[in-house]
Amino acid sequence: MSIASGPRGGPPPLRSLGLVLHRDGRFLHEGLPVTNLRLRAAFERGVRWLPDEGKYVVTLGHFRGQVDVEEAGFFVRGVDLATGRLALSDGTQEPLEPASLRASALDPDALLCTVKRAVSPYGVPARFLRSAQAELLAAVEEGPEGLVLCVAGTRHPLPQL
Repeated sequence: MSIASGPRGGPPPLRSLGLVLHRDGRFLHEGLPVTNLRLRAAFERGVRWLPDEGKYVVTLGHFRGQVDVEEAGFFVRGVDLATGRLALSDGTQEPLEPASLRASALDPDALLCTVKRAVSPYGVPARFLRSAQAELLAAVEEGPEGLVLCVAGTRHPLPQL
């Protein structure tokens, strides 16, 4: 077994990078903000959830390292109300699950939802950036059943937020 690989030639064991993903989407390295835009964008695209280890990692090419996540490893950058799809910080798109909407425990004015069910049956949280949250809330209407979210031509009752 080489030093670069783990048991049976798999990936090397995870180790912390000293990288923290803050609840507002900022990356910090050893307490200092990552200000290089290209590096920050690469980190955002490289975030992955490893359900077997219960950890988030950042992958850059063949390199990967553990990242400490304050609240959510993924961020909703945009909402397509016509299709009900979310644009996520890692460059992927996911369907919105309206029933998974909830207020952040760290910031009650921020919304979270569940994404990445293909990776983990329980999914993982994604936090709405302010602009995406404003897009989503523009689709809220009051109906006889209370507040509803109108997405992709369907009215979804809003959970108690």
